Amino acid sequence: MCAVHIDHLAFLTPGNYPDDAPLAGFERTLELFRVGEALGYDSAWVRQRHLERAVSSAATFLAAASQRTTRIGLGAAVIQMGYENPFRLAEDLATVDVLSRGRLNIGLSAGAPTHGILLGERLFDANPELIDFSHARVERLRRNLAEEWLGDEDTFVESAAGRVRPRVTPYAPGLTDRLWYGGGSRRSIEWAGRNGFNLLIGNITTGEETDDYRDAQLRQLDLFRSHWSEARAPRIALGRVIVPIDSADARTRQRYREFAEGRHARTLTPHGERRTLFVPDLVGTADEIVSRLLEDPVIGQVRELRLELPYDLPFENYQQILEDVVTRVAPELGWRPEAAREPAAA
Repeated sequence: MCAVHIDHLAFLTPGNYPDDAPLAGFERTLELFRVGEALGYDSAWVRQRHLERAVSSAATFLAAASQRTTRIGLGAAVIQMGYENPFRLAEDLATVDVLSRGRLNIGLSAGAPTHGILLGERLFDANPELIDFSHARVERLRRNLAEEWLGDEDTFVESAAGRVRPRVTPYAPGLTDRLWYGGGSRRSIEWAGRNGFNLLIGNITTGEETDDYRDAQLRQLDLFRSHWSEARAPRIALGRVIVPIDSADARTRQRYREFAEGRHARTLTPHGERRTLFVPDLVGTADEIVSRLLEDPVIGQVRELRLELPYDLPFENYQQILEDVVTRVAPELGWRPEAAREPAAA
């Protein structure tokens, strides 16, 4: 059993909705952010997904969330940069960070867009074989978010608003320190460390030289830390699917267990050429979940835990899971809500 102390508790929601009721789905997810803030969660994250019944524009959604909440951190995990223009995305993200008063966290990934072939000219303005989808695209986003003037000292932009030296606006101080990379391979994780991006790891990873997800993720964390290049301390957030059943009714408990059973087979062996490993879901009583978390050596290596919520559950199920984790699971991992930390620190 490893020593565990979680300082930061987050949740990640899929933000999915019925085809014929996107507004109702968005409102439900915004309400979940408000509930998470009231329960004391440190941050709430939404997935960004394309061509699905889910949030396709994390920046737009989080702008709305910034006006429904006051304290909780707001995150996107992850924005696939292959779909994005690094200049325009920087403007959107900086605007959201200003609206939220500095609460934004952005998870990113590199690579060609998953649905690029299907989208074709709807997405691409040039031959996609000539487009750079590498990590350099992620770095271009960070440069656009940095406090850098464009041109030289004699370069100005003039408009009815006046004459100014140009830079990407608005400028959001500190946002570049809140950029994360969603890493699942040794190559991507080494790049994140070398380039000063915080690290998101989750319940899917790559089994390089091992069939054990714990061994794979422990090696990845060692690699990330050994290549960290910034003066500030790195942040590492671990994601796990956690579904306590304690306060659920009998029918819901059965649904949760069927969910876990339906996904268990994928955890038994690596998949595909990349040897993808799936971490088992944690579904059971709070005591069972705490015991399994304390036995996981990976969680002993991090201070930030991200609860990853399943797809397509009713709002009341999401609320029950969030409440059970805050009251029954997180305290056993050393976590306390922010209001309870200040007297102890004083």
